[in-house]
Amino acid sequence: MTPLPAPLATPVSLVAWRLDAAIHAPAWDSGVGAERMGGRWNPKGVKAVYCSFDPATTILESAVHRGFHVLDAEPFFLTSMTVIDAADVKIVDPDDVPNPAWLHAGIPSAGQQAWGATLLEKHRFVALPSVVSRFSWNIVFRPERAVGGYELLRQDRLVLDTRLNPSMR
Repeated sequence: MTPLPAPLATPVSLVAWRLDAAIHAPAWDSGVGAERMGGRWNPKGVKAVYCSFDPATTILESAVHRGFHVLDAEPFFLTSMTVIDAADVKIVDPDDVPNPAWLHAGIPSAGQQAWGATLLEKHRFVALPSVVSRFSWNIVFRPERAVGGYELLRQDRLVLDTRLNPSMR
């Protein structure tokens, strides 16, 4: 695994990233999408905001669900935020996950979602290994639990290299 970002070693701010369709970018921290659909670490009915510690992982996490053809053809916004105090982040090492299969591609189990929901209830922010990019990290939070613990830095239009969606000549 790639080492955790340095700010996790000391209580300073930490940057996280996420990608949203332009229509949803203003509500980037609502957690409504994950609440409606459920996610890897939350069941339906539980709001959760999924981010990554770097923009490249955020783009890969989005592409695995939407495809590069969608990211290339529709407007998206890349959001950066600051976790104000890195000490608020619960780090979940791969060995801490009860079932190693949870860190592999596939449909999340009810047990996995319940375990994640418990973590999200106990901690403001939870850092977990990425499934899409095994050497990267994601950070997940419940917006109502993390109020005051993060700030929006900026939102920028996604500029995606067109080679990721080549023409079908």
